[in-house]
Amino acid sequence: MSVDTSFGRFGRKALQSLAGVVLIAFHLLVRPLRRWRTSWGATAAEHERPLPGDDLVPNASWGYTHAIALDAPPTEVWPWIVQIGQGRAGFYSYQELENLVGCRIRNATDILPRFQTLRVGDLIRLHPRAPALTVAIVEPGLCLVLYGSSPDTGDANIWSFHLASGPDTTTRLLARGRGSHGASLPSRLFFGPALMEPMGFVMSRKMLLTLRRRVSR
Repeated sequence: MSVDTSFGRFGRKALQSLAGVVLIAFHLLVRPLRRWRTSWGATAAEHERPLPGDDLVPNASWGYTHAIALDAPPTEVWPWIVQIGQGRAGFYSYQELENLVGCRIRNATDILPRFQTLRVGDLIRLHPRAPALTVAIVEPGLCLVLYGSSPDTGDANIWSFHLASGPDTTTRLLARGRGSHGASLPSRLFFGPALMEPMGFVMSRKMLLTLRRRVSR
């Protein structure tokens, strides 16, 4: 029974990862959906609202604001946010897909006490071999801003999470990404909107939907 259960879980995750690949390919090709992708789940006001960390990438060439309502107060959502990272709790997204490119991630299904403290200057990795993001702002229960840049190429980006109390002890969670790229062709290709914006949408949407299931559980 345990073997069958494990195989079933693997099969479901494999199918989810395949769905993630299909979604990324679809959104890479369908540019007319860009407006919907960059503001998925967010109101017009949330999409346009200045948020902490935006000034770290003042001349962004791409960006998004995704949002979701969670059936738990911010104090119960924050522990899930603060523990994200490669080698930590993962990203609650397409785990097998991320591991196909060597991320070595295992998404946590519980709150992990050893990863509940972050300080400005701490490093959060997305991939074992990729440059880490730096914790630029951390306000427990309110926001987490991760920042990365490459002076050599001119690339810069933020990945941030913002929590606000909603009605009836719910949480409004906003995930924002902003990035700029350098002048070189590789920089425009790999850090420009054509690639990063569709990929960011697929992975971010999956993350937020998984978080909704985790916290409501």
